[in-house]
Amino acid sequence: MQDSSPSPLLPESVRRLAAWCAVALLVSGVGYVGVLLCVQFRAAVIPVLLALLGTALLLPLHRRLVRAGVQRSLSAGLTCVAVVAVVGGAVYIVVSALIDSGDQIIASLRIAARDLTRHFGAAGTSLDDIASNARGLLSRFGGTAASGVISGVSVVGQAFAMAVLALLLVFFFLRDSDRAADALRALVPRGSGDTVTAVARRAFQAVEGFMRGTTLIALIDALCITVGLLVLKVPGAVGLGALVFVGAYIPYLGAFISGAVAVLVALADRGFVIALWVLGVVLAVQLLEGHVLQPMIQSRTVQMHPAAVLLAITAGASVAGIVGMLMAVPLTAAAVGVLSELRRRHTAPGGQAPPPASP
Repeated sequence: MQDSSPSPLLPESVRRLAAWCAVALLVSGVGYVGVLLCVQFRAAVIPVLLALLGTALLLPLHRRLVRAGVQRSLSAGLTCVAVVAVVGGAVYIVVSALIDSGDQIIASLRIAARDLTRHFGAAGTSLDDIASNARGLLSRFGGTAASGVISGVSVVGQAFAMAVLALLLVFFFLRDSDRAADALRALVPRGSGDTVTAVARRAFQAVEGFMRGTTLIALIDALCITVGLLVLKVPGAVGLGALVFVGAYIPYLGAFISGAVAVLVALADRGFVIALWVLGVVLAVQLLEGHVLQPMIQSRTVQMHPAAVLLAITAGASVAGIVGMLMAVPLTAAAVGVLSELRRRHTAPGGQAPPPASP
């Protein structure tokens, strides 16, 4: 007896491809809407994300204080005070170093610019012409300049408010970190509590490992480059070292920018030979980081391909500027950790979920 059921109009492979395309479109649409919402409410989203990164970095110190017998609220407060002291000290070092060596660097750059315009400049490109043109533009567009200053002051005020909010959120996240799993279970459906908790724990572990590893690597890079700049007598060596430390949180791109600034400062003040030596120091530190520090320190954290890192940095910069560049890689690490945990749970033998990862 022949089978009278109608044959499908499309082959199995085409239907499977169509299903995957539908899933991809749905996920892309949800992600796009999520990004738009984050951009719309960035005044609240950015402090929360910064607080999560700060919590991931500071949670080990908070746990040690709690194990030592310090009350949780006091431990969180002491940790936040330590953060303010460290960040404030770093800002003071950078600003004081730039103030001390700023005039010397500007004078050297002015001499270099005059030499370049003498040999390669066109008419109207000398420093005097540029200064006169700038004065003319300032007199014609003084109102625009004043509004730009006002908007700049407003941006600084918003950044300060977000920083204060992020610091307060770090305090609450640290103090209530032991109740995070129970709060998450109460928010999700009853049958998926274990899965959601395990996924959230894996994502936070990825961010925590990335932040700790990057901070240690940034500290080593900054110390090595600062020592090299001090030996070569480059002005503003301490400030340039602090810039290297901050730039290390933006993989590849931050190291390139901070190293280029150090080389340009050495070229403007100490000449071509010293600039080559500074370039050698920067390249040697980057080789040390790529071949020794990264494999040793971040061997247990989420490893991502350099192309994925660069794409994440570009996307973060297009969405949220410098803040997006800083948060792109740890958020991508969290996403990779989530996918890894989901794949591990769904590919467990016998269809049973494996035991949750240790906190």
